[in-house]
Amino acid sequence: MELIVAVYDDWGIGRDGTQPIALSADRKFFRETTRGAMVIVGRRTIADFPGQKPLPGRVNVALSRNADEIPGFTLCRSPEEAAELAKTVQRAMVIGGGSIYRQMMPFCDTAYITKVHVTPESDTYFPNLDADDDWYLAETLQSGEENGIAYEMLLYKRRES
Repeated sequence: MELIVAVYDDWGIGRDGTQPIALSADRKFFRETTRGAMVIVGRRTIADFPGQKPLPGRVNVALSRNADEIPGFTLCRSPEEAAELAKTVQRAMVIGGGSIYRQMMPFCDTAYITKVHVTPESDTYFPNLDADDDWYLAETLQSGEENGIAYEMLLYKRRES
């Protein structure tokens, strides 16, 4: 399973349920990378989706212990249930938020990380893969600058155990 996330220099990913700074290049990268995949997302992150609607062109799965139904989403009650469902498709990607990343990380072996080189105030953080011996930077996929903000799209892989 894979995951995709944009992080700031301090590995912050958001504040008050949204991204303080979002780059159009990262949004495009997200759309292209997740198109056609199963995406696994938390209920609170769905609240940040346009119109709180499922993402088009993807199989949308919500991981929530509390929701009874989320229109347009297949509901999973546990990370294990989501991981089992992910085995039924060619490609599954965890797309957030913070608690969903933490719960699903053990099932992931590939991470698409957009590093946005700023440090806005965040209240939610992603684990620092640079400081985690289980992960390594496999490839720089793209880099650039948008509105004076430098960014890199990076591919991390989990080390074989």
